[in-house]
Amino acid sequence: MVIRRSIPETGQTGDSTKKVGPAWSDKTGVRCTIGGMDSAPQSLERRPVYEQVADALREAILSGELPPGSALPPERELSERFGVGRTTVREALRALQTKGLAVAAGPTSPLRVVAPDALTTDPLRDTLVHLLRLGRVPLDDLIGLRIALEGSGAEHAAIRTPRPDLTAARDQIAFMRAAGTDLEAFEIADVRFHLEIVRASGNQALTIMMLAVRDTVSRTLLSHLQALTHPQPVIAQLIAEHEAILQAVIDGDGDAARRLSAEHLRGCEDLRNRYTE
Repeated sequence: MVIRRSIPETGQTGDSTKKVGPAWSDKTGVRCTIGGMDSAPQSLERRPVYEQVADALREAILSGELPPGSALPPERELSERFGVGRTTVREALRALQTKGLAVAAGPTSPLRVVAPDALTTDPLRDTLVHLLRLGRVPLDDLIGLRIALEGSGAEHAAIRTPRPDLTAARDQIAFMRAAGTDLEAFEIADVRFHLEIVRASGNQALTIMMLAVRDTVSRTLLSHLQALTHPQPVIAQLIAEHEAILQAVIDGDGDAARRLSAEHLRGCEDLRNRYTE
């Protein structure tokens, strides 16, 4: 990685601390060399310097300059390259960890760039949960988004060539049946079934979005199931609907797969009302 960035910092410089003021950049000229390309000085908006350092490292990660699994340079090296204090570097590295772009195997292990298959949708999921609980995104809107995502996923899984392996989706239906009155076990299998159908589409973007949205909506599904006086009729109906969706995908009927998926998701609330005394 070649990152050289001189950022005038009014707080820390090297390992010493100057009592001059907070580490902010206000229309500061910054010269940056990334990947051997020297950029002209740029005017930056007023924001903490650690964010600028984190942004430069984030761009190096996303561009592939820092490949997945590679170790990030040590704090001292980053401090010298950016011309900032090590405290600022630590804050930048913490920001990368918060975003899920850097991970450490242990407390004393070096930070490494996260592997793509280890990326988490937790930040997106948590944002959706917070918005839902604050009342800014109605549950119906999230269900509508899930209908669009899963309907598309089911349709593309049905018409995909070569045919996808649906063993995992079949297994989840078996797990739903085996769950009996264990509502949490049923809900886990239910959620995984829908994820496996979307995965069978082969569309990675749909799968990533599904991972975030499904967790948000599934929490509500579990609370609905737990509120039922007699959950077994609802569970039996849900299993039958899952089987119908899977069969449409197996039959290669994209239209039916999309329609059944949408009907299933829209009907979850109706089933709850129908069987609640």
